[in-house]
Amino acid sequence: MIGTIGVGLIGYGLGGRAFHAPFVGVTPGLSLRGIVSRDPAKVHADLPCVRVVPTVEALLDDRAIELVIVSSPDALHAEHALAALAAGKHVLVDKPFATSLADARAMIDASERAGRLLTVFHNRRWDADFRTLRALLADGRLGEVVTYESRFDRWRPVPAATWKEARPGGSWFDLGPHLVDQALLLFGRPLAVSADIATLRAGAPAPDYFHATLRYADKRVTLHSSKLAADHGLRFTVHGTRGTWTKHGIDPQEAATIAGQVPGGAGWGEDPQPGRLTTDQDPGGAPLPNRAGDYRLFWSALVAAIHGTGPNPVTPQQAFAVMEVLDAGSRSAAARCEISLADGAP
Repeated sequence: MIGTIGVGLIGYGLGGRAFHAPFVGVTPGLSLRGIVSRDPAKVHADLPCVRVVPTVEALLDDRAIELVIVSSPDALHAEHALAALAAGKHVLVDKPFATSLADARAMIDASERAGRLLTVFHNRRWDADFRTLRALLADGRLGEVVTYESRFDRWRPVPAATWKEARPGGSWFDLGPHLVDQALLLFGRPLAVSADIATLRAGAPAPDYFHATLRYADKRVTLHSSKLAADHGLRFTVHGTRGTWTKHGIDPQEAATIAGQVPGGAGWGEDPQPGRLTTDQDPGGAPLPNRAGDYRLFWSALVAAIHGTGPNPVTPQQAFAVMEVLDAGSRSAAARCEISLADGAP
């Protein structure tokens, strides 16, 4: 009989509170047994029965914990992941996987030495709109994609006084990992990357704008984000040889969990704002309902992977490929030139 996997969570900010703890709580085979936090009262307001410890070391000493979720600030991802792997734990790292290619390689090497699973939380693979797009491409209804635009715009004209607003790399390392991961999942490794990364809001401590182009032999992929977009509804525009799909609005799961809704139940992950599909067979276009989004699919796949009954939902190699594009984009913006991606893998 396969036993329950004990879970430890490092950090109880937005990621820990909205993206990790609620899903651990509803996933069969997982049990949240410890959280590292400097504010036990905040944790216990949501999870009164969960043990709170003050240090990572205390969490890693708990033999009942087999999986550690790293939801600490970006600069600590590698340190905490390496410590957890050294302690014999499986590790799930929040995005971004790391802040440098060297740290990403070190984490992968440590995972292989320890013989433990390492994955990254690229949850946007299970967004309603992205699942809909993958189905469209699999059905061939758009033909061959020639241009793909993916946007995460926001209207936040006044920078918040949080570490996330000041993170090195800014939005490119915050929202960029989602957009890059989705693009690589659809189209694979690009030939080259060019990016414009900028700080446009007065007083913002880190970049709040990016516009990146991934160059492929037969298509162009544009990834865009601005925090000064009052009209920020557009999410996707995909043009293919047989048609176009556009999508406005955002997957509802993040807002639901932030509001305290328990994942699951009737209507979970249903995006009420349909996309629009225009094809050579229907040049007038028509609304296209979305498939339901479901982040629980990541978590159930993770349980299976730890038990050896299924594949890792996001492999370290896929996470490293995202890091390569993020690194190339940063170098492109600094040098104001296109950066070619050399062959090779970690």
